[in-house]
Amino acid sequence: MNWIGAIEIFAMVTGVAYVVLEIFQKNAMWVIGILTGIACAFSFAHQQLWASMGLNIYYVVVSVIGLVRWKRDGAEAGAGVIHLRKPSAKGLWTSLAVFVLGSAVLVFVLQLLHDQETALDAIVAVASAVATWWLTLSWKEQWLVWIAADLVSVVLCVKVGMYWMGAMYLVYAGSAVYGYFHWKRFGREISV
Repeated sequence: MNWIGAIEIFAMVTGVAYVVLEIFQKNAMWVIGILTGIACAFSFAHQQLWASMGLNIYYVVVSVIGLVRWKRDGAEAGAGVIHLRKPSAKGLWTSLAVFVLGSAVLVFVLQLLHDQETALDAIVAVASAVATWWLTLSWKEQWLVWIAADLVSVVLCVKVGMYWMGAMYLVYAGSAVYGYFHWKRFGREISV
């Protein structure tokens, strides 16, 4: 096995741990997210999937923000409670605009960079960035965006021969379905 294969397996293992911690809304998820993000960034850079590489660098940065927010929100909601916030109409519309415009701009940029899978890479990157931001805000609807993004990620990874990463995203998609219903059932809304 080459070094990039070892990095992909490491990313898959830490990625699955990340999702399990996410489902139960544990702050340790953000620390694991930093490790997974670094590993995935290297792996995607090796495949010249620049948007996915950049997305994983974004995950590292957002993991710090998420950890701070979740510590604060967790203190307000109480120990062991899945704290949720209700999305605002403005937040949803802004996210839709970011997705549409961000995807279009990113497709153009990725074409200039000779990305292997321009459209898929752009769509996955922007949808995942939006979902991650929603995660920091504790919106349960983030799981729905993850389901779609993860399934498109499976297609992207298989198309470029990243089978371990494709398997990871397939597990992520299934976990996102479970996570949505878990948060819906056990979550408690907190004030904004």
